[in-house]
Amino acid sequence: MPAKIIYRMTEKAVTRLIGPIKKNGRRIVFTNGVFDILHYGHIDYLAKAERLGDILIVGVNSDASVKSFKAANRPIQGERDRAKTLAALEFVDHVIIFNESTPERLIRMVKPDVLVKGADYKMNEIVGAKFVKSYGGSVRRIRYLKGYSTTNIIRKIVGRKGPKVP
Repeated sequence: MPAKIIYRMTEKAVTRLIGPIKKNGRRIVFTNGVFDILHYGHIDYLAKAERLGDILIVGVNSDASVKSFKAANRPIQGERDRAKTLAALEFVDHVIIFNESTPERLIRMVKPDVLVKGADYKMNEIVGAKFVKSYGGSVRRIRYLKGYSTTNIIRKIVGRKGPKVP
């Protein structure tokens, strides 16, 4: 069954999705990101995250939220395309687009058993970590594969090694 995508995050839509999962005692793993140009580093990260529970839910930053913390020319791909690409992966069960600058509100709605971020984040920098730990959930950090990043891909495309691409 293909992943379900929630294009407009509302409490009602998330509750309708999460309710049956929790009722059946399934362990929810949650992670989030932009996932602008999907690459093997993303695939490896998401596959490892999925192994930490039964259901993998991926929060995807909306186009507006990406523009608020990246550059005006990002994202490269629109939110719907990014969500559909992630939903096509066999180990992603659900994708939810969120419009806020952080996934805090979405994490509070999903109330995951396991919250996952990249190992480049310190534990105290992970949004939602305190909340997840407060009810007995766990927070895990997964190492990224070296050399894989959207920024590196963009640099290769534009053929420069100059200033850091946001």
